Amino acid sequence: MKYRYLGNSGLLMSRLSLGTMTFGATDWGCDEKESHTIIKNYIEAGGNSLDIADIYAGGRSEKIVGNLIPELNRDGLIIASKFSLPSGPAITQFGANRKQIISSCEKSLKRLKTDYIDLYHAHVPDPITPYEETLQAMDDLVRQGKVRYTGSSMFFGWQLAKAQGISVAYHLEKMVAGQYIYSLIHRELEREVIPAAIDAGIGITCFSPLGGGLLTGKYKGQTEPQKGSRASFRTEVDGPRFWHPTGYKTAEIVADVAKKSGIPTTQLAIAWPLGRKFVTSVIIGAKNLKQLEENMESADWDMPKDVWNELEERTRPREEYLSWYNKFNYERFFNASEFHKPEVELI
Repeated sequence: MKYRYLGNSGLLMSRLSLGTMTFGATDWGCDEKESHTIIKNYIEAGGNSLDIADIYAGGRSEKIVGNLIPELNRDGLIIASKFSLPSGPAITQFGANRKQIISSCEKSLKRLKTDYIDLYHAHVPDPITPYEETLQAMDDLVRQGKVRYTGSSMFFGWQLAKAQGISVAYHLEKMVAGQYIYSLIHRELEREVIPAAIDAGIGITCFSPLGGGLLTGKYKGQTEPQKGSRASFRTEVDGPRFWHPTGYKTAEIVADVAKKSGIPTTQLAIAWPLGRKFVTSVIIGAKNLKQLEENMESADWDMPKDVWNELEERTRPREEYLSWYNKFNYERFFNASEFHKPEVELI
């Protein structure tokens, strides 16, 4: 396994994180025994990051992980969880307000059977709660020792910039992580979100690199998931994410490159985001040991540059005028000096 630092922090994270959404999920997930086998094998392979959320399987995912915690080296693990999506039946049980943040954290700590969460994300932006309230509550959790680092998920670029600016102005804990779909299907982040994250010192962790299985080739020729598959149970969420013309076209490209290069489609799809230095970790999921082993192939493997370039070129989103014009405009600044920071080329 290879490791990367998370954003501007000193937190060293394995570049493949283990997603736990399948743990305890009925119909398409796995039970506690299989979940524990998956976790143990992931850790034995060098992985150190478990990605969880309070809503996964209605809280059962956190409980499953928590039941195994006493058997593991807690100090060697990075446990990430999330809040802000509906976590219960009450109308107040969602959002990024102080009441919900503190309540969600305390419940997650109990389910996880741990004293602290290493990385605590706002699962989705809250358009109502003032940023000051959200960030102060998260800062309080850090000061109390219940959380080590903070992050966000699915924030727009302007929201990342605003949050970091408020944290600086009020001397609050700054976020170090941003979790997003970033894959060969979804590259829209490159327009504004990723430049904003880089500028703010936020490391990117990305989920769904396989496009809900579409990029593995197992749904080849289908325009909707096969009944009984994981995707069929998650059509409401994964349908709009992956089952569209861009998703189908990308799956064909990955299959073509896999055929020419001899590299499995799964390995190509998971390894491609790791070709970006701003990506700290790619989150993989599994419902059995076989899937885990297949998904772990990229733990310490780097894709040949020519293969990476072909995938990049063939899946590149259409460039909008603003991006095109400023790329052209920035060249005079880059060319005026012998050296410049390479990351500014992404802005």
